Amino acid sequence: MTKPTKRTLQSVALASAVAGLLTGCGSDPVTNGAKPLSEDAPPVIAAYANLVHGSYVEAIDETASLNASLAQFVAEPTEARFKAAREAWLLARDPYGQTEAFRFYGGPIDDDDGPEGRINAWPMDEAHVDYVAGEPGAGIINDAMTYPTIDETTIAELNENPGEKDISTGYHAIEFLLWGQDTNADGPGQRPYTDYVVDMGTAANQERRGQYLLAAGKLLLQDLSSVSAEWAPEGGAYRASFVALAPEEAVRRILLGIGSLSGAELAGERMQVAYDTKEQEDEHSCFSDNTHKDILNNALGIQNVYLGRRGQVDLPGIDDLVRARDAALDARLQKEMQESIEAIKAIGEPFDQAILGDDTAPGRQKVKTAIEALRKQTATINEVAKLFGIQLNIEE
Repeated sequence: MTKPTKRTLQSVALASAVAGLLTGCGSDPVTNGAKPLSEDAPPVIAAYANLVHGSYVEAIDETASLNASLAQFVAEPTEARFKAAREAWLLARDPYGQTEAFRFYGGPIDDDDGPEGRINAWPMDEAHVDYVAGEPGAGIINDAMTYPTIDETTIAELNENPGEKDISTGYHAIEFLLWGQDTNADGPGQRPYTDYVVDMGTAANQERRGQYLLAAGKLLLQDLSSVSAEWAPEGGAYRASFVALAPEEAVRRILLGIGSLSGAELAGERMQVAYDTKEQEDEHSCFSDNTHKDILNNALGIQNVYLGRRGQVDLPGIDDLVRARDAALDARLQKEMQESIEAIKAIGEPFDQAILGDDTAPGRQKVKTAIEALRKQTATINEVAKLFGIQLNIEE
């Protein structure tokens, strides 16, 4: 199978968005005496905008904590501070994973100018950033002649440059700088904290490595903040335009986001590809062995959007609209989403070991079960769209 690239998937999603604009809106077939979307969808759309903004604020807060931890570590590298920085990265990763349900319809995260490619691009050729096994002088960090200054501007310009896998920014660049290559069968990468101890540490260019780590953290925070500002209740430009959309179009974008993540992206790019290749490089967080949490948070993000849920708060959600028109369909999709989450939890960790072996291996069977559960719920999301007279054109 030819592996679809992230850019290709974005193009497919945007193409679907355009197709939906042309053919899918304005025909809500009201059934069972339910109100038309123009009457009962606005509270759901407003609640969705609140969910998006609140979720990005949470991601920003955790990233700010991560940056504080990185600054403490770089200022005085110790084993304890290195461990704290890694734990801060793991905590920062969770809320962002749930925001990925807000992608795939050309919003501020991934429109033509959106920063998604700087935030969460993968897979990553780590030799673009730093040394790897057999290449001690690899990467931007070890090329002071070409890149005398390491700052946010430098690493942003070098992201996906020259190639798509030449990732220099975002969560996974920071992850690599904290864990290093993962060459262990039963654990994550083992980069020593002494890679950052200037003059007396391991590897070369320790000071530049610290500069890179700090720059990557600052840029990540800037990019997340720019997206959050677009959804802000006060002055958020994209939010204002989103809640002013025809309800059918706003609902279509919401469904396109969760449907695209559920099917082509999560079940396909993030799980099926790794299942097929059995390659560690094809898992999402391959340096920290956090892929199992990435997958779970993506699935929880989809569920949150459908239910209108943020933490313990139950907001108006798509489920309310569906239940008013087809209670059985709503119950089925809620059941399928929970089954997907349970199937993902059953995979266990690390993900890179679960995908190994023959197809009868317990880990591979669990991964396959989760993929099939996600594809099943994606098909039902398509059914929900049709309930509203919307054609999504998403891959299941």
